[in-house]
Amino acid sequence: MAVSVQSQPAPDDINFVRQGVRRFIFDDLHTIPLAALNPREIIGMSAMYPITHHREAHAQINVRHEQLQIVADTETETSIWFGGFNPFSTYTLDLASCEGEGAIGFEFSDGTKMERFLITIDYRDNYITDVHQLIMRGDEVISRKSICIATQANTAANGKLILQMLGSGLTLYCQGDGLPLPIAQSDFSQHIDLRKKEYLNTFQSNLFVQIKYGAIQVNKVTSALSSGMGLADIRAITYEDGTPLLDQGRIWYTMTIRGRALPQHIQGVFSMDPSVFDLRFEGIIVFDRQDGILRNEVASHIFYDRNHKVWRGITTGFSAYASPDEQKQLLAVESVKDPRFGFSSMRATPFGVVGDIEDPHILYDAKAEKWRILTCENNDGYKAVLLESDTWNKDYRRIAGPVSHNSTGTSIQRIGGKLFCFSGSQERKIFVYSYPDLHEAGTLKMDLPPWDEKSGTRVWPNVVELPDGYPFRYVALMMDRFNYPGLEGPNWTYGALYLYHGFSEP
Repeated sequence: MAVSVQSQPAPDDINFVRQGVRRFIFDDLHTIPLAALNPREIIGMSAMYPITHHREAHAQINVRHEQLQIVADTETETSIWFGGFNPFSTYTLDLASCEGEGAIGFEFSDGTKMERFLITIDYRDNYITDVHQLIMRGDEVISRKSICIATQANTAANGKLILQMLGSGLTLYCQGDGLPLPIAQSDFSQHIDLRKKEYLNTFQSNLFVQIKYGAIQVNKVTSALSSGMGLADIRAITYEDGTPLLDQGRIWYTMTIRGRALPQHIQGVFSMDPSVFDLRFEGIIVFDRQDGILRNEVASHIFYDRNHKVWRGITTGFSAYASPDEQKQLLAVESVKDPRFGFSSMRATPFGVVGDIEDPHILYDAKAEKWRILTCENNDGYKAVLLESDTWNKDYRRIAGPVSHNSTGTSIQRIGGKLFCFSGSQERKIFVYSYPDLHEAGTLKMDLPPWDEKSGTRVWPNVVELPDGYPFRYVALMMDRFNYPGLEGPNWTYGALYLYHGFSEP
């Protein structure tokens, strides 16, 4: 990506002006479909969507007025298959009505129903009364509990039920006319680890209905990869030398799709034409340590190594929080397949950088003939440090830092052909440091920064210098830290996305 060198401003000479802001909340335009039960498409229900009746009495199931209608005047229990299973998918049930009394939700199970994981809402006369999680192996109940966040006596049991699966946990939302309302949440890895490949390969997804009496009308059931309700940890995908990858006229980013708390986030991939604000959700990446589990690590930096024609990168092992016997650490990741699209898996390998360390950015410095990683290490608070090695995935040692300021979202970018280090902070400033010695070199000038007096300021600076042909030289995509309302316990569900264009003084 050739850049004109007619002017080479320092980063703190650039004025960043806000262009737009968006927060995507289970946006239909930011979903990648996996499966669907759409009543208006059904011809041959028995073949398209096989039904399992679990009791002697059977519910009546029909398609009427482009809705799936399930009716019973005595207690019935029914599973209706609609797709495969993905532990990082968003499952949506568009519910028209629930008359009478019973339960409805999702069942994930193998083909023989010997192992089952169910999330169901209890309802009475169109109102939610409770939400349950049930885990069974054969006839044995492994766990059965209410996972309701709070009383839902005034929550109508119609509209959309949105189940965001997060590998080792989940959150369930109910959406009527306004924002989706969190109604249930759970951490379940101590009972079943749905990140195991065996579940991805063998489990299937079912609409589950238990009717004591009455009728249910369903508009649609879907599963999809989704951008969720909050995005953060924005990092441009690059080449091995740190040059941003500008492909198809678009900048490519990794972003964390926020779930609730660590380890319940997902590594998303997005793209954007830097001249406009047309963010596009492209896929998710999970990480395989060759132990049978697909992990949802985040805060990754992915690059394409042109010398070896392979995709590589560094990710942060936040999934360790789901397993008491694992340690948080950085992981080296690699893939021959282009991981930007759809559902991708990259091989992940520990390389000795173990501890409370995160937000890595890696590049090969051809002048120094070294691989270098700028990252945040907890030294009485997260502080930026620079690591160095002869090899991209082993034998790193610290050569600079820690800096004196709190740091987050550490990144290395070229401005006017010169490398600089960037970091967010707790000080309502985005700091610029010299490369590679991490001496303070100023702060970014920002019109309307992505924080105010009510919000956190530890954002990710994401500055990219553009080639000739654009009406501005720099673009920055950042996030805020406003959490999604209504969740209990640890809540890291920020944020909205803020687009800035940068202009240097003449």
